[in-house]
Amino acid sequence: MKMKRIISLVMLLTILPMLSGCWYVVAGGAGAYGGYKMKEKGYTLQNPIAKEKRSTQPSK
Repeated sequence: MKMKRIISLVMLLTILPMLSGCWYVVAGGAGAYGGYKMKEKGYTLQNPIAKEKRSTQPSK
């Protein structure tokens, strides 16, 4: 029983560093998706974040 636990712990410690880079990809994908959905609803990235205003006057 103790040997099985040691083997499991060693396997976990060897696999964990391989997965560390994946979290950056997941977080980046989630941020990109959130930004895409906000852009669909008319929001733009400004300081502060605000909804685009549609002007009634033609541009000069």
